[in-house]
Amino acid sequence: MHRSRLALAAGLVLPAVLLAGGCGDPGDLRGAGSTPTAEAPTRLWPKLPPPSAPAEDYGTIESLPVKGVDVPGGDLHKVNPVTVARADFDENPGMYSRSDAVYKQTAEKLDACDTKDADDADCPVLKAYYRDLTGDGRDDLIIGIELARGHAENLDIRAYAMEKRQLTQIMEMGDAVLGVELAGHEVIVRAVSGMPGYEYRTVWSWDSHQKSMLPTTDEIVRSPNAPKGKPSRKPEPAASSRPVPSPSDSPDATPGASPSGSR
Repeated sequence: MHRSRLALAAGLVLPAVLLAGGCGDPGDLRGAGSTPTAEAPTRLWPKLPPPSAPAEDYGTIESLPVKGVDVPGGDLHKVNPVTVARADFDENPGMYSRSDAVYKQTAEKLDACDTKDADDADCPVLKAYYRDLTGDGRDDLIIGIELARGHAENLDIRAYAMEKRQLTQIMEMGDAVLGVELAGHEVIVRAVSGMPGYEYRTVWSWDSHQKSMLPTTDEIVRSPNAPKGKPSRKPEPAASSRPVPSPSDSPDATPGASPSGSR
């Protein structure tokens, strides 16, 4: 007659306990060795004078109203994305000067868009996406506007929310974009870097104080499809307007996170 599984388990535990006791191990706590002493950050150049002007901001740091667009019931699903892009681009050109050739060409294409044809191939406004970016439980609107060829930036990304019953631009940026992702309440933008085998990865997050999306994480990371081998010492000319880090300037530095606005 076979013993039950419970009895078999009990029979195996008892010899194990006796074996452990016979090894002379009292079971007391043992020290793991000395613990490294915590060190406070070392401040460099403590007498450095404050800057005379703030650094150039990467992207918008304030929300901007978009006038002339009716949003039925405050539901952004019910407004035409082309209408929003056209009104906003005309009123808030963002990083572009109204005399800039890219602005003029893009504005002309926006004016020629057929708002009744969602598949208008000549319209630079890409498919719209909806996601709650602000955390208020309502979908916000994210659109992409393809820019004229021959320019460093190839895509203008803008996001909109309803703030106090007013259509409001909460994000605007342009770059040589490789890809865009939505993760939770965040917008993640991958862009071209001038360093071969690397790319920029910027995470845009909602800031409740500023009432806009801010680039809270900005880093240079290894490209997923980068070829294996020795790093190049001479980066190719950057397709982006961002400054290009030179490996020869900091031979011991490794690409990593950088604070926003440091590009």
